[in-house]
Amino acid sequence: MNSEPPVPETSVLAVASHVGKQIVHSHTSRSHPRTWLLLTDYLHSNVGNKIAVFVLQSLGCDVAALNTVQFSNHTGYRQWKGTKVTAQEITDLWDGLKQSYLNRFDMMLSGYVPGAAAVEAVGNIAKELKEKSQAKPGSFFWVLDPVMGDNGKLYVADDVVPAYRGLVHLADLILPNQFEAELLSEVKITDFASLRAAVETLHSRYNLPHIVITSVSLPLTAEQASPESRPPAHTMSVVGSTRTSTGKSRLFSITFPVFEAYFSGTGDMFAALMVVRMREAVASSSLKDKASWLSDDDVDALDLPLAKAAEKVLASMHEVLSRTCEAMQAELDRELAGEPAQEEGLNEEERAKTVHLLKSRAAELRLARNWGCLRGPVIEYRAVKLE
Repeated sequence: MNSEPPVPETSVLAVASHVGKQIVHSHTSRSHPRTWLLLTDYLHSNVGNKIAVFVLQSLGCDVAALNTVQFSNHTGYRQWKGTKVTAQEITDLWDGLKQSYLNRFDMMLSGYVPGAAAVEAVGNIAKELKEKSQAKPGSFFWVLDPVMGDNGKLYVADDVVPAYRGLVHLADLILPNQFEAELLSEVKITDFASLRAAVETLHSRYNLPHIVITSVSLPLTAEQASPESRPPAHTMSVVGSTRTSTGKSRLFSITFPVFEAYFSGTGDMFAALMVVRMREAVASSSLKDKASWLSDDDVDALDLPLAKAAEKVLASMHEVLSRTCEAMQAELDRELAGEPAQEEGLNEEERAKTVHLLKSRAAELRLARNWGCLRGPVIEYRAVKLE
């Protein structure tokens, strides 16, 4: 595996939720002028900022972190302790950075933010940074993961949806899942025609430069279903597009196998990897000096930096999830053989709860032991152009 850092020396500010045991040291300096601003979600558990910070550091970035949520563990455990920060606290933290001259950022990644007012506070930070960068195109890039829900259900308050609709036009790249793309575009995605309509609506309505829909479940295309390709029985696709100067989409998809297991934090890993890989894709090109890193109109969909970045991101994701699956059953068997599962006196409901908690722990992403998968993945799943 390649051991060389894939990006220039970079300092990242993570303004995010935090889950668990990791302590993050805030740092930036004039000798490390490239700084990224990251806003996302959760303490213990490999989700949210715990994942994002590790991924960014593994790929050669210096990271400073501020938290929007402070939970003991991720909510998939169905029980947790902790607090959410308020919009005013987010604003106060930002003001504190500015007063110490720590607000020189090149990139911003935002993920889960608790509540509409807090979403607007994050949007105000992005707006300020974009205005500050207007004199130097390409010097600021916002990657927005509009976390609202999944599988047809919201897991945020209803007023968060219009809050995102009101600020998404400021983003350079958005990373919604299929349900979130439907919420933002107001187009129900049921086939490839409606998928294209949703993406084109996002480009035109919000003037979005780059879009990646992170989890699309639709019938396979003729090419994907051909005997030569022999896709696995259960697949999903990432669908991306970079608009042209006239607002037209340049669609590509990457189809990949789905593991028969539930993981938390995959969206956070995808987002952090996407930040780095997009930066890497434009670092040595003239695009780094163009607003939103937009490719010329004659660049084919498969040659877009967005497509190249997504291929590399999915390669790392597949390797980490594969190794997590290999380890999780053995860990679960060890845990179930221990006292918690065998403790006498537990009723059926208590035993079910214990098993769920142990399964949740066994399914934590194996990042620390597989950091090489982040830095030098083998690309198996390639982008396909969607006509």
